[in-house]
Amino acid sequence: MAQVFYRKYRPRAFSEFVGQEHIVKTLTNALASGLISHAYLFSGPRGSGKTSLARLFAKAVNCESKKRGESEPCNKCSSCLEINEGRSIDLIEIDAASHRGIDEVRELREGIRFVPVKSKYKVFIFDEAHQLTKEAANALLKTLEEPPSHAICILATTEIHKMIPTILSRCQRFDFRRLTLKEILEKLAKVIQEEKIKIEKPALELIALNSQGSLRDAESLLDQVFTLYGETREIKAQDLKDLLGLVEMGLIGQFTEFIAQKKSAQAIKFINELNEKGMDLTEFTKTLLNYLRQALLLKIMGEDGNPLISGLTKEEFQKLKEQSEIFKEEEIKKIIHLFLEAQTKMRYSPIPQLPLELAIIESCGLAE
Repeated sequence: MAQVFYRKYRPRAFSEFVGQEHIVKTLTNALASGLISHAYLFSGPRGSGKTSLARLFAKAVNCESKKRGESEPCNKCSSCLEINEGRSIDLIEIDAASHRGIDEVRELREGIRFVPVKSKYKVFIFDEAHQLTKEAANALLKTLEEPPSHAICILATTEIHKMIPTILSRCQRFDFRRLTLKEILEKLAKVIQEEKIKIEKPALELIALNSQGSLRDAESLLDQVFTLYGETREIKAQDLKDLLGLVEMGLIGQFTEFIAQKKSAQAIKFINELNEKGMDLTEFTKTLLNYLRQALLLKIMGEDGNPLISGLTKEEFQKLKEQSEIFKEEEIKKIIHLFLEAQTKMRYSPIPQLPLELAIIESCGLAE
């Protein structure tokens, strides 16, 4: 059976791990020196690599071929192979969302006392640990305070503020960050090279942009678009726009041109025509704000080597560059604020396009 990309290209060594360099460095130093803690807490946004790094750590700590002073798992011994193939008896992954009660934790406490079947350590990974009930968390606390020497607990959470302070104080805490656009693009580039996928650069950048810092989401989206379009031809940026329901960038450029030229009547007419055609004005405003943000960044930082400006074809980028030169920096900032306010007010407005129309009038009235 064919594996989905995010599982197929899950890192099998610390050197393959994308981002989180500060965490990888600390964990590899601990593995090399043999200073292993009994409890770790990985917190951060989804898709940032928490469970992948937890599995990687479990594999390295139980690797049969790893010598003192080394940190990388060999990926060849029986322990490494069992974890890679998801059949290790001594690696127990628990979904705290569905095993959140005190009875499940009590059962776990009983099981944690037994020595590993074949590995040096029995490793427990609690995913979405913040979903444990208060009673279950307190029951787990006793295990974290006095764990057996053969057990390691790794708690992963996307909502660190929901964890009880007593658990936080008993774990080594590592805060994961969202991955940068550059990091996601580098990983996707390796995937498309390995899979021999033909995809144009703006399309790949659109995947990275819409993943919102989650590598798992980016790989899943690449998998999806490749399944739909990529078997027989090159994947285009328009394919991504069709798949994600993104607003055509040409419409955004045209609308921005009306604002730049202070043509409020044409801009209002344009918005109403889009609304009559069934365009989602909330999605339109979201795309517009991203476009204006890129215009502002282009004005402040310039175009050379700016990784924040992406997902545009050469023609779209040229249009953006020309429009950014028309606006003053302060003017773009005010227009962004106006449309941010409009985006918020659209949720409650009886006439969806009214907040946009008011933002258009005020934007075109700036510096007149």
